[in-house]
Amino acid sequence: MQLKYEYRRRLPHYQRDAHPLFITFTTDRRWPLPPAARDIVLDCCVKENGRKYDLHAAVVMPDHVHLIYSPLRREDGWSFDLPEIMKTIKGTSARQINVKLKRSGPVWQEEFFDHVLRSNDSLMERIDYVCQNPVRAALVRKETEYPWIWRGRIPVL
Repeated sequence: MQLKYEYRRRLPHYQRDAHPLFITFTTDRRWPLPPAARDIVLDCCVKENGRKYDLHAAVVMPDHVHLIYSPLRREDGWSFDLPEIMKTIKGTSARQINVKLKRSGPVWQEEFFDHVLRSNDSLMERIDYVCQNPVRAALVRKETEYPWIWRGRIPVL
């Protein structure tokens, strides 16, 4: 396995070119996001689709977010890296949430979980897992009832 990028804080983070990443990040102290904040987070996730990454699926739960995306390449040929993408999503959404809710302080936990998906089977399984999360959490009966889900193009690995 040839690694293009390795980033380490408390958890190791790996990124492999041309392979989708499954990402989970959590609110600070498991703070439940109100609906207006979930709207902001989903908008921030979708905004960079086609610019920095191809977004395959996203779901914004009350206290965490799941994303599946494939990083795109910059003009210099290197892929957009994981910390840059996460900073864009988490930083922008945190600022907008704090302004909207007239609050201050952290919105997100510093760390996040990521996993490289290596096959079409695991990609499809993860997309279904992500999109069924609100059903498993008993927030809705069907995936289509949950307003903070986004499904995109599925790549062939």
